[in-house]
Amino acid sequence: MSEQSRLIKKYPNRRLYDTKTSAYITLSDVKDLVLGNENFKVLDAKTGEDLTRSILLQIILEEETGSVPLFTTDLLAQMIRFYGHAMQGMLGKYLETNMKAFTDFQSKLQEQSRSLYGDNPQMQSDMWSQFLNFQGPAMQTMMSAYVDQSKQMFQQMQSQLQNQTRSMFTGIPFPGFPAETAKKSESTEK
Repeated sequence: MSEQSRLIKKYPNRRLYDTKTSAYITLSDVKDLVLGNENFKVLDAKTGEDLTRSILLQIILEEETGSVPLFTTDLLAQMIRFYGHAMQGMLGKYLETNMKAFTDFQSKLQEQSRSLYGDNPQMQSDMWSQFLNFQGPAMQTMMSAYVDQSKQMFQQMQSQLQNQTRSMFTGIPFPGFPAETAKKSESTEK
């Protein structure tokens, strides 16, 4: 754990103790740390086990049971189906990469907003409302095209993996792998 990370201990009574402020905190306080981009780690006070993911998942669960959930039932079911699947690791990386791209895009829009309106939160809020009202459909179309493109790339990658796997077990070269190389590798194996 880096020196700058804030240490939060979770005790058996399910209470969270912030070692920086020397006070007990709630999940809402941890959510505020996340929103404030503060680095922290939650450790079990007794075992030292890292519980950070577990706490973050609890926060997501609370948010999802609120009035406007982020994930649809269908999306949650699809995500559950990926657990234990060979593509589980790839899906996690795919979601992480897309989330980063989305937040980078959002940051750039916020920078442009600040350059136009300064640090006036009311003006920025009004601008975001106007932007979403007028550009929302265009953004949805753009995101839909991006998702379609990602889907095609994912299907191509899956097809390549299937071809590579097939060639490993049958000795048949896959596209992009010269037949001479396959023959040479077969003769060197014998």
